[in-house]
Amino acid sequence: MTTEFSGNAQAMSLVGFSAVATITLLLCVMTGPDRDDLDEFYTGYGSLSPMRNGLAIAGDYISAATVLGTGGVIALFGYDGTVLALSTALSLMLLMFLLAEPLRNAGRFTMGDALTRRMPGRGARIAACAVTLAALVPLMLVQLAGTGQLMAFILGFSGESLQTGCIIGVGALMISYAAIGGMKGTALIQILKMVMLLGSGIVVAVLILNRFDWDPGALFDAAAGNSGVGSAFLSSGLQFAGGPSPELDMITAQLTVVLGGGVLPHVTMRMYTASSARQVRRSMSWAVSGVALFVLVITVVGFGATALVGRAVIAQVDPRGNTAYLLGSKAAFGADVSAAETFLFTTVTTAVFLTLLASVAGMILACANSLAHDVFAARVQEMSARREMTLARLSALAVGTPAILLATQVQHRSLQPLVTLSFCLGASAIAPALVYSLFWRRYTRTGLLSTLIGGSLAVLLLMPGTNLVSGSPVSAFPEADFNWFPFTTTGLVSIPLGFACGWLGTLASGRRKSEEQRRQYEAVEGWILAGAVRKNR
Repeated sequence: MTTEFSGNAQAMSLVGFSAVATITLLLCVMTGPDRDDLDEFYTGYGSLSPMRNGLAIAGDYISAATVLGTGGVIALFGYDGTVLALSTALSLMLLMFLLAEPLRNAGRFTMGDALTRRMPGRGARIAACAVTLAALVPLMLVQLAGTGQLMAFILGFSGESLQTGCIIGVGALMISYAAIGGMKGTALIQILKMVMLLGSGIVVAVLILNRFDWDPGALFDAAAGNSGVGSAFLSSGLQFAGGPSPELDMITAQLTVVLGGGVLPHVTMRMYTASSARQVRRSMSWAVSGVALFVLVITVVGFGATALVGRAVIAQVDPRGNTAYLLGSKAAFGADVSAAETFLFTTVTTAVFLTLLASVAGMILACANSLAHDVFAARVQEMSARREMTLARLSALAVGTPAILLATQVQHRSLQPLVTLSFCLGASAIAPALVYSLFWRRYTRTGLLSTLIGGSLAVLLLMPGTNLVSGSPVSAFPEADFNWFPFTTTGLVSIPLGFACGWLGTLASGRRKSEEQRRQYEAVEGWILAGAVRKNR
């Protein structure tokens, strides 16, 4: 089967990309804040219904790394990829049941608000902002670099200058989304993305199942038969088979996704857009339902890609399998593609393109909000709303421009280490800090700083030694081998260390500080945990 797209599909995809870029930019201009009101820019006044807010949360959560990367892991490694997809859904479920309501009650605009609710201070806010940037900038690079690769693959060009031009153009569009639309404008883009992604994905999944007489078992058997590895495709451990401890590596990788995925700042910022605790519960129910449905879709499409195209062909096109979702969608239509099927495939490619746009816009907005609110506004006792909004918009430019430049430099490298870095920082620094801040009465400012700094340093020191960076043909630096930490993620060491740093930092603060924090926590415990009416802070 050919992996190239017809001229009609390429032309329609280009038209679709242009239309989506134009429509979404107009949406941002029309719905963006028209007054100097911080609540409107940062939260959109909590005006979205639970269903729309839930779709926006799911849209922020499902990034291009999920669509392309997880789809590729399913197509190349079968069972292991399915577990990864399920771990992704489980992470959002943990956020819903454990952290969503306390986050909404404790925070106002940013993660820094929630972390410093009991222990205010510039140091804690700056640390929160630094971790936000460290966790989200790598994911931005992945999405931006993926834009050039995606358009080159679909539209059939191979010139590096054209790919670089795509990254720069799309990056400028994403900065505009964040700066002009604010929270409400980016939310509408996320909703449009989820509708297109789920709608087109469900149709493709139905077509694939129809090819196998609606028998999932026949689909899985066909995928295993066309994988080149037989029954190992449907067993655990294939993805980590080359390591010294495959089972331990797999468990650690899934734990990192479960703990780190749902707490990334561009996801948690959506908690503050809910107007009440009841609203955040209903929003999260819609978000989890949307993500769970997409996990089913991507599992069917991933296995369908292997069954219909073949694992060897997918790996030949991209060793990391990032094109598997598109190849599986194309294969679902068969050899003779009608005009209607060409239009549907265009919808699929446009949905993936919109996923790239929306994901980075949300991440830029989260970083810009943290810079403006946690760093710049915290320096001034009474900063005007107009000035803070101007700083937020300038911060979007300050974050987005270096990200675009860096993406042009790493576009031809394996980007999996960057995705893993973000999830490791979420699991090792952000998750411990949020759990301790929201639930531990004696947690102190020193403990908070120790958690954020210690967990982040552990990840940053260990990540260069993992097998994703060097030591294998699909690593970021395949020509080198400085692999001294032979695991896929740093979670085995960095997650326990992040929690331990918070505990030790709190002990080091002394009994008097811990007692002060306990009294402060008890004064607001009902507010944080029971959803009392939020006051302006």
